[in-house]
Amino acid sequence: MSRKYYLMGLLLTSAVALATVVAYPHLPERIVTHWNFHNQPNGYSAKWVLFLLGPGAMTAVMLFMKALPWLSPKNFEVDSFRTTYLQIMLMLVCMFGYFQLVVLWAGIGHTMDVGRAIVGGVCLLFALLGNLMGKVRRNFYVGIRTPWALANERVWNATHRFAAKTLVVGGMVGLLLTAVGLDGRPVMVVLLAGALVPVVYSLVFYKHLESRGEL
Repeated sequence: MSRKYYLMGLLLTSAVALATVVAYPHLPERIVTHWNFHNQPNGYSAKWVLFLLGPGAMTAVMLFMKALPWLSPKNFEVDSFRTTYLQIMLMLVCMFGYFQLVVLWAGIGHTMDVGRAIVGGVCLLFALLGNLMGKVRRNFYVGIRTPWALANERVWNATHRFAAKTLVVGGMVGLLLTAVGLDGRPVMVVLLAGALVPVVYSLVFYKHLESRGEL
C-alpha cells in the first residue's frame, strides 16, 4: 500500500523536474519566488533555485514523512491511519508541484496572476486536508496536536471532527475570496481562523470533560 503512494509521489516529482528542465532555457536569469499580502512580487531568486523549490521540496517531503513513522513513540504510531497519512503526504507533494508549475508557466512569458494562483492553491489544500482530519489518529506529527488533544483520545477525536469542518469551510471561503479578487490578507485571516478555532475547541472540550469527571 505504501509503495503506491511513494511511487505516485516519485512520478509527480519526476514530471515536475522534467518540466523544469524543459522550461529552464526560456526562463529569465532571476525569477519571482515570493509574493506579499497584496499578491505582488517582492522576492527574486536565481532561476536554478527552482530545482530546490520544486523537485527538491517534493523529495524532501517524501523523505521526511518516510522517516516520521520510525521516530514515532509507542502508542502514538501513524500505523493506525497510515493510508490517511500517505494521502496527506501526496497532497503536500502535489502542492509543491503545483506551485512550481505556476511559477514556470509565468516565468516563460505567460500572463498570470501568480500570487492569486498560489493563494488559491493553498486554500484548496486546506479544504482537501479538512476532508481527512476526521481520520487522523493521535500522533505527534499530523493534525491539531494540542496538549489537551494528545492527553485524551476522546478529545483528540472530537477536535479533529470539528477541525474537518473548519478547515473545509476556511479553505472554500478563502478560495471564494481569492476568486473575487481580494488580496492575501483577508484570505490568510480566514485560513488561520479555520486552523486555530479547533485549538480553542480542544481546550474547551477537555475542560468540559474534566469538570464532569469524564477524563
